[in-house]
Parts: sequence; structure tokens; C-alpha cells
Amino acid sequence: MLKVGLFGVGHLGKIHLRLLSELNNLFEIVGFFDPDDNNAIFVESEYGIKRFQSEAELIQLVDCIDIVTPTKYHSTVAKKAIDLGKHVFIEKPITQTIEEAAELIDAGEKLKVKIQVGHVERFNPAFIAAKNTLKNPMFIETHRLAQFNPRGTDVPVVLDLMIHDIDIILSVIDSEIKTISASGVSVVSDSHDITNARIEFENGCVANLTASRISLKNMRKSRFFQKDAYVSIDFLNREFECLQMESIDNEPDPFDLIFDPGEGKTKKKILINKPELENTNAIKEELISFYKCIKEEKTPEVSAIDGLKALKVALKIHDQLQEKSS
Repeated sequence: MLKVGLFGVGHLGKIHLRLLSELNNLFEIVGFFDPDDNNAIFVESEYGIKRFQSEAELIQLVDCIDIVTPTKYHSTVAKKAIDLGKHVFIEKPITQTIEEAAELIDAGEKLKVKIQVGHVERFNPAFIAAKNTLKNPMFIETHRLAQFNPRGTDVPVVLDLMIHDIDIILSVIDSEIKTISASGVSVVSDSHDITNARIEFENGCVANLTASRISLKNMRKSRFFQKDAYVSIDFLNREFECLQMESIDNEPDPFDLIFDPGEGKTKKKILINKPELENTNAIKEELISFYKCIKEEKTPEVSAIDGLKALKVALKIHDQLQEKSS
């Protein structure tokens, strides 16, 4: 069992707290730190978990920490823990700046500390089911739309929502980025509320990403197009569908769905795969993964380097948007 300290018990922090409590065979929650008295009083009374007034005191007493604070505090809290040899789970984005993330990576490597970043969609059952079917996709389209919530408007939509899809794409495409272009609009907040980005990779793959936090409905869908296959992932509803074509030499079954490209060309059978998926909790699964990477001394499923890569792309998109707005 690992002793864990939680930093931040806001909306997402409370979810982490509940799930850590359910994983009481893996984690012992020593306490939490949150300067907000309203959050702290509620958590103390609801969960009976000790509130610490000192970050350093809590870090000293645990094996690992779970950082669910606003992004601007990520680097400071993580660095304190790493310097004391404590393993770190840190919500996305990993830090505010590339320099901060690089500093954490360097410190973690020197002190052999595990750092896992909370890019939760990697643990979505729909993505897990789809991974083995994704083979060199050449066009990707993502839509991540959310209904308006004032709670998330302190950061640009790129770092709040789009970064999820950036991480997924970077985990799938084994190629360097060639160009990035972006456009966006600030509608209700001081930062961009809707953004579209186009990422072109050196291998020819193109990804078109849209993120909005002023939609009338929620949507989290990605579509991958590759030779002889189309893969659709619905992250929100945890659904995965794959349409594949395979060549047939003999007469097809009359019930088969056939694509006929024309005279002299091989007919292809269309296979549709839409499996029933286990309804797992992705946040719980990433916390279990964090436990295993510490206990089994493995590289985290979503490493600090992965977090840095996603942050670099997100900040490039954000910088382009800022330039166009100035």
C-alpha cells in the first residue's frame, strides 16, 4: 500500500479523493492540502480526512502525491515532492511552461522518481479498444465540445480541452510535426473559447482538431482514416467502431457487405466491428496505473515526457492564436 497526499480538493480533486478512497487496498490517504477553506471544511466533514496547513509537512509523510491544483501551482508542488524523493501524479497540463516541465523531468530522472501526467483519455475504454486497429492513420479529425461552465475559463480552451486530443494524436502518430496552423475566437471569456488547429506531420498525416467550451451539447469524438480502415472513437459515450476492408478472392457470401471498385479490380469485404466495452472509470484506471508503475518500477503509461510533448504543441497553437489576436 502507498501512502498518498492529495493537493487540491476542488471539483476534480474531490473526484480523485473519492476514487482514492475506493482504492483503499492500494492507497492510504494521509491527508490533503488546499488553501480554500470552503473546500477544506467540506472534505474534512464528508470524508474525515485530515487537512494539512503545510505542503512540506504532508509531503514528508507520504510515498507519493496527487496534484489536482490549478495549473499555475503544478510545478511548485511537484518540485517540492520530487526533491524529497516522492512519486508524483500530476493533472494535465503538466505545467504552465515548457521550462517548468523540463525542470521536473530532469529532477525526476536524477532522483529516480516516477512522474505520471493525468491525460485521462489514454485510459478511456474506447481508446484502449481502438489502439490495436490504429495503423498509420493519415487523416485525423477530432471534436471536443463542452457546454459553457465558468469554472474552466481561467485557462485557454487549448490547454483545457484540446490538449486531451493532442496527447492522443501524439501517442498514435510516430512522426515529427511539420507545421501547425490555428484560428480561434474569444466569445464569453478573455481567452479563446473555440479553437481549430491543423497539425501536419512529416509522414504526411494531417490532424484537424476542434475544441469549444460554448457548445449547446457535449461531444468528444475522434475519427481516424487509414488505408482500408476507418476508426471512430466516442470518448464521451465510451464507444468504438471500426470499418475495415479486406480483399476476397472467391465469390462473396450473399450476406457480406461488399465494396466493388470496378472491372478488373479486386472486390473487398467490409467488416464492421463495434464491440461492447467494459464501462470502466478512466480516472480510477489511471490511478491504478500510477500505483503499478511505482510498485513494479515501470515507466508511467503517460510519462512526464509525454506531458511535455503535448504541452509544447498546445502552447504553439496558443501562441499562434495570441499573435492573430494582437
